[in-house]
Amino acid sequence: MVRSKFNMYYNGRRELLVNAKSLRISSTKAEKVLWQEIRSKKLGVKFRRQHVIENFIVDFYCHEFKLAIEVDGDYHLEAEQQEYDENRSYNLNEYGVVVLRFSNDEVLYDINKVKSKIIDKITELKRR
Repeated sequence: MVRSKFNMYYNGRRELLVNAKSLRISSTKAEKVLWQEIRSKKLGVKFRRQHVIENFIVDFYCHEFKLAIEVDGDYHLEAEQQEYDENRSYNLNEYGVVVLRFSNDEVLYDINKVKSKIIDKITELKRR
């Protein structure tokens, strides 16, 4: 179990931290593009890459607003994967984490729209 003074990992398993580091090294092109747009508080909040939350690793995470962002490849269009993703989002919601999903194509071909949606969600979460 991983602990921090902010419980940022929601009791995530230690071995997932190793997996997360590996995923950061082998990011997809879409993940790299989005990371360049949201890193270093470019949207006014801090995001982490490949962040462990409980038994999951999310692509990007803003702890301040409990916002996870997932960038999905084509295999997420398959029924079985969609069901898994829905269950995963449900489990993350149980921790108060809001999940935003974008396709690789959205990130690669309309990054401004993606950033706008992220900013809108952050604004909404600030009002809570």
